Amino acid sequence: MIINQANFRRAVLCTAFISSLSGAVYAADVHVLATGALSAAFRELAPAYEQQTGNHLIISWGPSYGTSPDALPMRIRSGEAMDVCLMIRPALDEQIRKGKFVPDTRVDIVASRIGVAVQAGMPKPDVSSVDKLRDTLLAARSVAFSEGASGTYITETLFEKLGIADQMKARSVQIKGKELVGTALKRGDAELGLQQISELRAIDGIEYVGPLPEAVQKTSIVSAALAANAKEPAGAAALISYLKTPAASAVLEKTGLDPVQPAR
Repeated sequence: MIINQANFRRAVLCTAFISSLSGAVYAADVHVLATGALSAAFRELAPAYEQQTGNHLIISWGPSYGTSPDALPMRIRSGEAMDVCLMIRPALDEQIRKGKFVPDTRVDIVASRIGVAVQAGMPKPDVSSVDKLRDTLLAARSVAFSEGASGTYITETLFEKLGIADQMKARSVQIKGKELVGTALKRGDAELGLQQISELRAIDGIEYVGPLPEAVQKTSIVSAALAANAKEPAGAAALISYLKTPAASAVLEKTGLDPVQPAR
């Protein structure tokens, strides 16, 4: 079946709007693929969405990049059930070009920045400047990062900018799949952890230190889009609409994310 993208978007958004006003038209199992950057926020957002719509979210978490089975591109390629996906925008755009998602349904949700954390009870290092961040990284025996967007930036850009790429090879610990860096940090697999701020804040038992200095910060946009083969497009569209509400924005901001405001 050939989808007229504009009509498709209008139809599902209209259905989502009507559902939000009158209650769920019917209960649906909405399959969601999502970056771990949203995991802390979804502890509150998922129950609120389900209560408002009557739908049930089935969420599979994973990094926006990578080759582990949990990585979102691998889940998509394997044909995992999905109605909507929330991932780093360039990664989502790549999947849109492959025909996996409906282009006109893409919506920017939040901006996500990278931060630093240590185990709970450990002294918090100073990462407030580029020089101090460099010293902190070189002083650590081991530094953990993900295989996702933040990890790619750290290994391919940040270490190079700081002039410490060679020194960091022996002390780098890549965390693969959907496991968060904070979990590995809590377990003692590394002394220092770098990941999206919201992902670090999602883990108890570690101490969030602060963001990377602005001169070497990487801000990523997390976007959402409906799957081209979505079985529950209305429920998926309702989720996207809900994530743009003031109530949802407040939760996203509380967990370390910056909601993207609509263009004026």
